Amino acid sequence: MTISIPLPARARAQLTVSGIAIVRSGRPVLSGVDMTVTPRSSWGVVGENGCGKSTLLHILAGVLEPDSGTIHRTGTLGVAEQEMSDDRTVGEVVDTELADARFVLRALDQATEALTEDRPGAAEDYAAALDAAETLDAWDADRRVDLALDNLGAVTDRSLRLAELSVGQRYRVRLACLLGAGHDFLLLDEPTNHLDQAGLDFLTDRLREYPGGVVLVSHDRALLADVATTILDLDPSRDGGPRVYGGGFAGYQEGRQAERERWVQEYEQQQAEHARLTQDLSTAQNRLVAGWRPEKGHGRHERATRAPALVRSVHRRREDLERHAVTVPPPPLRFRMPDLPTRPGVTLLSAEEVTVDGRLDRPVTVHLESGARLVVSGPNGAGKSTLLAVLAGRLDPSGGTVRTARTARVCLLDQESAQARSGRAADVFAARLNRLVDNPSVSLSALGLLTAADADKRVRDLSMGQQRRLDLAIALASRPHVLLMDEPTNHLSIALVDELTEALRLTGAAVVLATHDRQLRRDTGSWPCLPLS
Repeated sequence: MTISIPLPARARAQLTVSGIAIVRSGRPVLSGVDMTVTPRSSWGVVGENGCGKSTLLHILAGVLEPDSGTIHRTGTLGVAEQEMSDDRTVGEVVDTELADARFVLRALDQATEALTEDRPGAAEDYAAALDAAETLDAWDADRRVDLALDNLGAVTDRSLRLAELSVGQRYRVRLACLLGAGHDFLLLDEPTNHLDQAGLDFLTDRLREYPGGVVLVSHDRALLADVATTILDLDPSRDGGPRVYGGGFAGYQEGRQAERERWVQEYEQQQAEHARLTQDLSTAQNRLVAGWRPEKGHGRHERATRAPALVRSVHRRREDLERHAVTVPPPPLRFRMPDLPTRPGVTLLSAEEVTVDGRLDRPVTVHLESGARLVVSGPNGAGKSTLLAVLAGRLDPSGGTVRTARTARVCLLDQESAQARSGRAADVFAARLNRLVDNPSVSLSALGLLTAADADKRVRDLSMGQQRRLDLAIALASRPHVLLMDEPTNHLSIALVDELTEALRLTGAAVVLATHDRQLRRDTGSWPCLPLS
């Protein structure tokens, strides 16, 4: 018997990509990507929706071949994508992920039996099987998976079929299996989706102590800050290439800020130079025209004398303008928070002992005035979204009362987009805003959330992040006195979340947040907290 399985490479493991590029529908998705992932290194991959993060993960996993570039893999890989459709049982998924551990334990049993019967070669087979089992820590594999299932809040009944489970449960099962399998590399796509606080804490601890290499595609700033040692930023840059930042998430934030400031400065300088040269050309052309119409008393000889010099001046300035074309692309959008109205001394919204049967069983009381701040916390299913729906007047409470001050506007930003998927984004924005406000005073372009090109697209053609930006634009443009936000950071880029967090801190409106986002919780740590359980 010979042990022949793809054992983890451990210290020899390496995952390297160089010059990776891929084009889809004539559009570059990735270009010039370089990475070297080694044991105990943790890479965070960040960027807006549609910038190629998941595509890169597929390339790293070998599921997708790039158009150019090289890939070198030494070691085993475990991949967790955002979506998982599967008809297997939980137990079958566990067995598949732990197949190598199962195999070496059977091989060890067979080798032990052969050794007791003194068969030829039994000692060598036993030594090989024992080495493989120790490398995989095979005896502890099931316990590791069970521990992860329990701590991530996943189902532990191995007879259940994944098709019968929610998307969140399916993802948690898959994630638990990967954490227990012991691969050399973990490739995780938005791993904090569908996790509550306990699950987030467990995942963070496991990834921080993970002996292999980790690649995280994530918008979760807390996870990146706690785990990532290197950040790959796929968002557009001045030269169109990706950026790699050392020093963890803090190094990325500092480097990105400096990069953006240089970008804005260079773009503004080139714009100003282009405007100056355009004016110089216009002046020279006007002089040329005037040169052919000299004042009274001057004749044909003067026109002939002046014309060549004026023509040369026009040509010289036109050449200067062409040499100084604006080569720096426009910098990314910057979010601009509108002024939200205030009514000092007025109780804008009052909820007294409200309950909702089966969804919010414990009575909750909330009083909000202008400038009030509140964070609603609790595990999945505690009733956070239900409470916000009651406060917004979308859901009638089973018990208690809700009162809203006359003419006070209350707006709820839902977890997921409820926009009509037909129609241009700009038209959907205008239609929704006209239903919410009599005389809208905030334009879509003024908020810095969507480019003019994206505003002209149909909503169904926008990415999830862009649809979320449209939702946020509608909520803010309605200029509410009370802003209720349910998981407001879902699908938003890190840069926008940072800008939004600062804006929420400064606004005079009342703000209520329900969120599992740990960094947002940290940033709003001084706000009053309403725990639900």
